[in-house]
Amino acid sequence: MLKLKQLLGLSALSLALASAQAQADKIVFAIGGTPQSLQGQTAQEFTRRLQARLGDEHQVELYDSGQLGNEQQLVQKLRLGTIDLAAISSIMSSIDPQFALFDMPFLVKDRAHLKRIDQNIIMKDLADSAETKGLHIVSTWENGFRQITNNVRPIDKPEDLDGLKIRTPKSEWRTKMFKAWGANPTPMAFSEVFVALQTGVVDGQENPLSNINGAKFQEVQDYLSLTNHVYSPIWLTAGKGGWQKLPEDVRTAVTEVAAETQGWALAKGEELDQKLVGTMRDAGMQINKADRDAFVKASAPIYQAYAERVDGGQALVDRAMALAEE
Repeated sequence: MLKLKQLLGLSALSLALASAQAQADKIVFAIGGTPQSLQGQTAQEFTRRLQARLGDEHQVELYDSGQLGNEQQLVQKLRLGTIDLAAISSIMSSIDPQFALFDMPFLVKDRAHLKRIDQNIIMKDLADSAETKGLHIVSTWENGFRQITNNVRPIDKPEDLDGLKIRTPKSEWRTKMFKAWGANPTPMAFSEVFVALQTGVVDGQENPLSNINGAKFQEVQDYLSLTNHVYSPIWLTAGKGGWQKLPEDVRTAVTEVAAETQGWALAKGEELDQKLVGTMRDAGMQINKADRDAFVKASAPIYQAYAERVDGGQALVDRAMALAEE
């Protein structure tokens, strides 16, 4: 009888250890974007590549559409170690003011420029700064160049935004930008935007075309104004503590596959920029190209405020802009 109890006890212990091992081998990756958005498509591509690289010993689980929370909640879960990886975008500037560099209007010229900024600024200065906030930046992917939609009128110049309620991410600097342009910015989570547009809580919003299409905003918006006012990266991010707990071979695989996926994401973003304007037009939206010079002129106070408020802000802006000419 004793031997039987011992065997049963050992069996239970083995099952518990096996269960713990299975849990440890699970890599949980969460994003806020829909599967159809560029963020979602990039996350799927990364998950597929990483799973192939790691094989059966690890299970990579992707949760999209904010299933595990909005970006603010995902950051908290990264720090707590309850998820392993997340795609974090505009709210990074509220976590670390230096990341507001990417809230500066018309900073990024094109994707080649972004790659130089990534190599020379993000993965050096900004990544080091993020570590002090408990986050490890693995790679820079793309959310895309942002455009404005609304249900009132075409936006050609900043004064066309006067009085319009425009949803923005929960980013202090994006809010400042739209206030400087005369709008009434209304920060809210991405998951709430469709209903807010549909019910008239807000008049419009600003997002990359892939996000607009992925969330089907064209079904509840009449005007699309091509402004390219901000280029939004997405950072594949881990919690600092959680990253160190991953086996070294897994960290290497995640880093290398993420770097490969960056090239895929930038190429896909370029492709979608060309394709989705037609998709929006076919959906019945009225499309115009905004007066870039007028918006650039109206944006000067944003750069001045960033230089004054963010330690080393002016130097970061100068370095980023200098990289456009290489």
